[in-house]
Amino acid sequence: MKHKQFVFCLTCQALLDILSTMDKKLKQFGELLQTARKRAGLSLRAAEEAVGVSNAYLSQLEQGKIKQPSPTILYKLSEIYQVAYEDLLTLIGYPVPGELGSSKLTGESSSRIGPVTTDEEDALIEYLQFLRSRGKK
Repeated sequence: MKHKQFVFCLTCQALLDILSTMDKKLKQFGELLQTARKRAGLSLRAAEEAVGVSNAYLSQLEQGKIKQPSPTILYKLSEIYQVAYEDLLTLIGYPVPGELGSSKLTGESSSRIGPVTTDEEDALIEYLQFLRSRGKK
């Protein structure tokens, strides 16, 4: 019984770590948006008019309260804030066009693993080949 409780605690800790990382990314994303908006010399109301989204929504984006903003809104913000659209997509966790075609990982595996570096991808493929070679014996 103690073993099951220990496993559960590890699972809880892993979940807390994931949530903490997500919160940090959302905070970074919000800070980037706010800095870019101010650098562009725009108030929330001016950004509202330019993008066509309420200033309350934009404020929530800047505070990291919206987990999955629409790519369409991100595109509009990238244009008026003069920030690379790909950077906004990456920071919020969306796949970036162009990176998908260059990846050797496809389908469900790429969506489950998330973005990986070329070195990580090569190591994963090498390890998978090793596992498959052991199974053929």
